[in-house]
Amino acid sequence: MANYIFETEFEVRDYECDIQGIVNNAVYQNYLEHTRHKFLLAAGLDFAELHKQNTDPVVYRVEIDYKFPLRSGDNFVCKLNYEKKGNVRIIFNQDIYRKEDNKLIVKAKIIAVVLKNGKPVAADLFFEKFEDYERKTGA
Repeated sequence: MANYIFETEFEVRDYECDIQGIVNNAVYQNYLEHTRHKFLLAAGLDFAELHKQNTDPVVYRVEIDYKFPLRSGDNFVCKLNYEKKGNVRIIFNQDIYRKEDNKLIVKAKIIAVVLKNGKPVAADLFFEKFEDYERKTGA
């Protein structure tokens, strides 16, 4: 993926590694989720506030390709873009790169839907905010 509109930097912490000395596969989902939440905030969408209004973006499907492992102390960046799938699904394309050598570590596709009072609704508010964010930042 070439056009990213948002990124977050991280450092691997010791406790995120398994007995093999590499980041446990499940931990990558935490990195991806944190980046999505930071992006929502940057776009003007507060995850907690949305929930109070009975609006919840939820993960529908996760596809992750693990290319290379990260190890304790590695610095890396999680980059994000999105695409529309109809008016209900939001597809977040997210890649993780090790900063030292810009090596692709993880390639992920996260498909989300928006629920209002537990029922799927159009994600128009999200797409509007995302587009506003892109205009403001020139992303």
